[in-house]
Amino acid sequence: MKESSGGITFQGKPLSLVGELPRLGQAAPEFSALANDLSEVRLSAYRGKTVVLLSLPSLDTSVCDTETRRFNQEAASLGDVAILAISMDLPFAQARWCAAAGIEAVRTLSDHREASFGRTYGLLIQELRLLARAVLLLDGEGTLRYVQLVPEITNEPDYQAVLQGMREAS
Repeated sequence: MKESSGGITFQGKPLSLVGELPRLGQAAPEFSALANDLSEVRLSAYRGKTVVLLSLPSLDTSVCDTETRRFNQEAASLGDVAILAISMDLPFAQARWCAAAGIEAVRTLSDHREASFGRTYGLLIQELRLLARAVLLLDGEGTLRYVQLVPEITNEPDYQAVLQGMREAS
Protein backbone atom coordinates (compact mmCIF):
# COMPACT_ATOMS: atom_id res chain seq x y z
CA MET A 1 0.00 0.00 0.00
CA LYS A 2 1.24 3.48 -0.83
CA GLU A 3 2.76 5.57 1.94
CA SER A 4 3.39 9.31 1.77
CA SER A 5 5.18 11.56 4.23
CA GLY A 6 5.28 15.25 4.95
CA GLY A 7 1.63 16.00 4.11
CA ILE A 8 0.61 16.41 7.73
CA THR A 9 2.27 17.14 11.03
CA PHE A 10 1.66 16.61 14.73
CA GLN A 11 3.00 19.55 16.72
CA GLY A 12 5.25 20.33 13.76
CA LYS A 13 6.65 16.80 13.39
CA PRO A 14 6.06 15.29 9.90
CA LEU A 15 3.97 12.13 9.77
CA SER A 16 3.38 9.45 7.12
CA LEU A 17 -0.04 8.55 5.73
CA VAL A 18 -0.90 5.05 4.52
CA GLY A 19 -3.02 4.78 1.38
CA GLU A 20 -4.02 7.40 -1.13
CA LEU A 21 -6.55 10.20 -0.76
CA PRO A 22 -9.28 9.85 -3.42
CA ARG A 23 -9.50 12.60 -6.04
CA LEU A 24 -12.29 15.12 -6.38
CA GLY A 25 -14.92 14.08 -8.88
CA GLN A 26 -14.33 10.35 -8.43
CA ALA A 27 -16.67 7.91 -6.73
CA ALA A 28 -16.00 7.71 -3.02
CA PRO A 29 -14.52 4.30 -2.23
CA GLU A 30 -16.54 1.89 -0.11
CA PHE A 31 -15.43 1.28 3.46
CA SER A 32 -16.85 -0.28 6.58
CA ALA A 33 -16.57 0.78 10.22
CA LEU A 34 -18.22 -0.12 13.50
CA ALA A 35 -21.20 1.69 15.00
CA ASN A 36 -21.40 2.21 18.75
CA ASP A 37 -23.45 -1.00 19.05
CA LEU A 38 -20.68 -2.95 17.20
CA SER A 39 -22.76 -3.37 14.05
CA GLU A 40 -20.96 -2.91 10.74
CA VAL A 41 -21.76 0.28 8.83
CA ARG A 42 -20.90 0.64 5.15
CA LEU A 43 -20.67 3.90 3.26
CA SER A 44 -23.06 2.51 0.62
CA ALA A 45 -25.86 2.60 3.24
CA TYR A 46 -25.91 6.37 2.73
CA ARG A 47 -26.33 6.32 -1.04
CA GLY A 48 -28.75 9.05 -2.11
CA LYS A 49 -27.77 11.39 0.74
CA THR A 50 -25.18 14.10 1.00
CA VAL A 51 -22.52 12.77 3.39
CA VAL A 52 -19.90 14.61 5.41
CA LEU A 53 -17.04 12.39 6.57
CA LEU A 54 -15.11 13.77 9.54
CA SER A 55 -11.81 11.96 9.94
CA LEU A 56 -10.62 12.48 13.52
CA PRO A 57 -7.58 11.36 15.54
CA SER A 58 -9.61 10.85 18.78
CA LEU A 59 -12.82 12.20 20.27
CA ASP A 60 -10.98 12.35 23.60
CA THR A 61 -8.91 15.32 22.45
CA SER A 62 -10.03 18.92 22.78
CA VAL A 63 -9.78 19.69 19.06
CA CYS A 64 -11.80 16.63 17.99
CA ASP A 65 -14.32 17.34 20.73
CA THR A 66 -14.72 20.94 19.53
CA GLU A 67 -14.95 19.94 15.86
CA THR A 68 -17.57 17.25 16.40
CA ARG A 69 -19.67 19.50 18.62
CA ARG A 70 -19.48 22.24 15.97
CA PHE A 71 -20.71 19.92 13.21
CA ASN A 72 -23.43 18.63 15.53
CA GLN A 73 -24.63 22.26 15.95
CA GLU A 74 -24.34 23.02 12.23
CA ALA A 75 -26.33 19.90 11.30
CA ALA A 76 -29.68 21.59 11.97
CA SER A 77 -29.02 24.14 9.23
CA LEU A 78 -27.65 21.62 6.72
CA GLY A 79 -30.86 19.81 5.84
CA ASP A 80 -30.84 16.13 4.92
CA VAL A 81 -27.13 15.50 5.41
CA ALA A 82 -25.48 12.52 7.09
CA ILE A 83 -22.47 13.52 9.19
CA LEU A 84 -20.19 10.61 10.07
CA ALA A 85 -17.34 11.18 12.53
CA ILE A 86 -14.77 8.41 12.13
CA SER A 87 -11.92 7.74 14.53
CA MET A 88 -9.87 4.85 15.89
CA ASP A 89 -11.61 5.21 19.26
CA LEU A 90 -13.36 2.07 20.48
CA PRO A 91 -17.14 2.07 19.91
CA PHE A 92 -17.77 1.97 23.67
CA ALA A 93 -15.67 5.09 24.21
CA GLN A 94 -17.46 6.82 21.34
CA ALA A 95 -20.86 5.99 22.84
CA ARG A 96 -19.82 7.36 26.24
CA TRP A 97 -18.41 10.52 24.67
CA CYS A 98 -21.58 11.11 22.59
CA ALA A 99 -23.79 10.68 25.65
CA ALA A 100 -21.69 13.09 27.72
CA ALA A 101 -21.46 15.65 24.90
CA GLY A 102 -25.13 15.46 23.88
CA ILE A 103 -24.27 14.52 20.30
CA GLU A 104 -27.37 13.54 18.34
CA ALA A 105 -26.91 14.75 14.76
CA VAL A 106 -23.45 13.27 14.15
CA ARG A 107 -22.99 9.50 13.95
CA THR A 108 -19.69 8.25 15.33
CA LEU A 109 -18.00 5.26 13.72
CA SER A 110 -14.93 3.32 14.82
CA ASP A 111 -12.22 2.31 12.36
CA HIS A 112 -10.15 0.58 15.06
CA ARG A 113 -10.62 -3.01 13.90
CA GLU A 114 -9.45 -2.99 10.28
CA ALA A 115 -8.59 0.64 9.53
CA SER A 116 -10.73 0.20 6.40
CA PHE A 117 -11.59 3.87 6.17
CA GLY A 118 -8.09 5.09 7.04
CA ARG A 119 -6.33 2.88 4.48
CA THR A 120 -8.93 3.37 1.74
CA TYR A 121 -8.92 7.16 2.07
CA GLY A 122 -5.18 7.59 2.69
CA LEU A 123 -5.78 9.03 6.16
CA LEU A 124 -4.18 6.39 8.38
CA ILE A 125 -1.17 7.84 10.21
CA GLN A 126 1.56 5.22 10.06
CA GLU A 127 3.42 6.31 13.20
CA LEU A 128 0.37 6.68 15.46
CA ARG A 129 -2.25 4.30 13.99
CA LEU A 130 -4.69 7.18 14.29
CA LEU A 131 -6.59 8.99 11.55
CA ALA A 132 -5.48 12.31 10.14
CA ARG A 133 -7.85 15.25 10.56
CA ALA A 134 -9.82 15.73 7.35
CA VAL A 135 -13.30 16.64 6.13
CA LEU A 136 -14.69 15.04 2.99
CA LEU A 137 -18.01 15.81 1.31
CA LEU A 138 -19.87 13.34 -0.90
CA ASP A 139 -22.91 14.17 -2.99
CA GLY A 140 -26.00 11.95 -3.19
CA GLU A 141 -24.42 9.92 -5.98
CA GLY A 142 -21.41 9.12 -3.80
CA THR A 143 -19.04 11.41 -5.70
CA LEU A 144 -16.30 13.18 -3.78
CA ARG A 145 -17.04 16.93 -4.04
CA TYR A 146 -14.80 18.47 -1.38
CA VAL A 147 -11.71 17.46 0.59
CA GLN A 148 -9.92 19.35 3.34
CA LEU A 149 -6.86 17.60 4.77
CA VAL A 150 -5.83 19.67 7.80
CA PRO A 151 -2.02 20.00 7.60
CA GLU A 152 -1.42 20.20 11.38
CA ILE A 153 -3.62 17.65 13.16
CA THR A 154 -3.78 19.74 16.33
CA ASN A 155 -5.66 22.45 14.37
CA GLU A 156 -9.38 22.60 13.60
CA PRO A 157 -10.59 22.50 10.00
CA ASP A 158 -11.66 25.65 8.16
CA TYR A 159 -15.38 25.41 8.97
CA GLN A 160 -16.42 28.19 6.59
CA ALA A 161 -14.70 26.45 3.66
CA VAL A 162 -16.47 23.17 4.54
CA LEU A 163 -19.86 24.85 4.77
CA GLN A 164 -19.27 26.65 1.45
CA GLY A 165 -18.32 23.31 -0.12
CA MET A 166 -21.56 21.82 1.18
CA ARG A 167 -23.62 24.65 -0.31
CA GLU A 168 -21.91 24.18 -3.67
CA ALA A 169 -22.43 20.41 -3.64
CA SER A 170 -26.13 20.64 -2.80
